[in-house]
Amino acid sequence: MDTDLSDLFSDELPEPEYNYSQWHDEQVSARRDFIAQLPLASPQAISLQVEKLGYKGQTEQRRALSLMAYRHIRRLKRIHVEGISRAQLPPKQNTLLAGPTGCGKTFLVELLFREIFHLPTIIVDITSFTESGYIGDDVKTILTRLVSAADNNPLLAECGIVCLDEFDKIAASSSNSRFAGEGTTKDVSGYGVQRELLTMLHGAEVQIPMDYGYSQFGPRLMFATHDLPFIACGAFSGLDELLKSDKTSIGFQAPRTESENSVIRVVEEVEGFQKYGFLPELIGRFTRIVSFQPLTDDTLKQILQENVLPQYKREFAGEGLQLKVMESAIDHVITNCIKRGTGARGLHSELAASIERVAFATFGLQQNGTVIIGVKDGSLDWQLES
Repeated sequence: MDTDLSDLFSDELPEPEYNYSQWHDEQVSARRDFIAQLPLASPQAISLQVEKLGYKGQTEQRRALSLMAYRHIRRLKRIHVEGISRAQLPPKQNTLLAGPTGCGKTFLVELLFREIFHLPTIIVDITSFTESGYIGDDVKTILTRLVSAADNNPLLAECGIVCLDEFDKIAASSSNSRFAGEGTTKDVSGYGVQRELLTMLHGAEVQIPMDYGYSQFGPRLMFATHDLPFIACGAFSGLDELLKSDKTSIGFQAPRTESENSVIRVVEEVEGFQKYGFLPELIGRFTRIVSFQPLTDDTLKQILQENVLPQYKREFAGEGLQLKVMESAIDHVITNCIKRGTGARGLHSELAASIERVAFATFGLQQNGTVIIGVKDGSLDWQLES
């Protein structure tokens, strides 16, 4: 039986289900509405809010980042809500945070942009990324992650924040052979990654993968970084020693004048970072360098008493127990954190072993009483009092 195929075809083609123009308009509208409702408190109010959320110490550094956050939000509103041209406004502000581990760099970023402004924000360990063409995370997938953090709205992601943690770890070797051969070979995790970051930090249209894969044939998306500030965080250990011969220092123990103590120092030269292993062009992309100091004993004690211990006390209260940490135990924990150079990050780990021993012996047994943690024979010890 012959089949008439003419009925299977029609001169009228069905409307495509995917309408890119409509989708783009919806994304633009969603971005405009999101930016319009962003709060715009003064930098002073932002700094105070950060402190209320539990951030201790680093007063000048907190003020510098609060101002940076204010300027970012204000710039977004002027561009996407008020319709002012970017050419009439200062460019975005990339910021480099230099300071020892545990001094509050990434915590400050989290509080400012995730907790207060609820902007699409990612904090990535930059050491896990490699230059394009190598096994590992392509540097451009940093922006892919940001799109995911923005509920897959790429236009909203373009207004977010990228924090590059462990930034100092991508410093490359300064051997003569590498400089001589630069451009002819690839440095997977050093200069190669730095070169990949150059365009992104400057502000440009970047083609990013959308499938987290390594195939060059996967789906791609054009992503604009003109309004996307990058914040780089690193300890930069040994940078002071490297610069002593030049009598130049941006470090954490360097002598300061009275004016330097009242404001965050801006490093105008990049020679020191170049010696450390950074491309001068990359450091030049950061318009602000903020130096963080190690947290003082008093600040660590305040963090321990007001941020860390209440968490454990609530856990013990749920088990019907009262947790009491003696002053001697607090001083012991702080002393060890300072000796090990772990800063605020070490406060939890210093207490963890003692807390675990207590928890194993008391949790789930329906005991009542007070757990007292003190110091015995130079180490933390505990006892249960009815």
